[in-house]
Amino acid sequence: MKVDIYKADGSKASKKAELKDSIFGAEVNEHAIYLDVKQYLAHQRQGTHSSKERAQIVGSTRKIKKQKGTGTARAGSIKSPIFRGGGRVFGPEPRFYGFKVNKKTKQVARKSALSSKAKADEIMVVDKIELKAPKTSDMVKLIDNLKLSGKKTLLVLPEPDKNVYLSTRNLRAVSYITASELNTYSILNNEKVVFCEASIGTIESILS
Repeated sequence: MKVDIYKADGSKASKKAELKDSIFGAEVNEHAIYLDVKQYLAHQRQGTHSSKERAQIVGSTRKIKKQKGTGTARAGSIKSPIFRGGGRVFGPEPRFYGFKVNKKTKQVARKSALSSKAKADEIMVVDKIELKAPKTSDMVKLIDNLKLSGKKTLLVLPEPDKNVYLSTRNLRAVSYITASELNTYSILNNEKVVFCEASIGTIESILS
């Protein structure tokens, strides 16, 4: 599969990028995508929710009323869950929500996500993305040149770039990731995925 390569000013380069059909033209496996996205979101949960049970409540141990003759149910402790301020019954406890997904399944999911984007013509290749200084206005200009203004865009770079990171973090619709960190959720959570030409080789070596 061949796609056009664009320059930072929005013009087309004289050459085209070759995308492997085994990665960008694979059959879409929706169940693999579901498992990978579900695992990614599960790992984002902190799981620090907590509540106190009856034994953890600090309070008086005095019997709050006599056993019989009150006309109401017997009660032995103010820390009982039926009273206000008492312990919580089966309340949430700190836990880890993550679960395992096989490496091959994750590979199939990423290939499926990239293939679905390629079929929908939502993948773009740029020769390089370089900023001399961390300026949000320069990043906005680049996005405008590529005619991606107003579209949720993911920039995929071959290696970390501090200037690009600082220039995109104030933009709601533009995010940045390195090729080695590319995941299924990030691919599908954006309308357009913009690859630097050098990052394609990294992705193909990881997924081959």
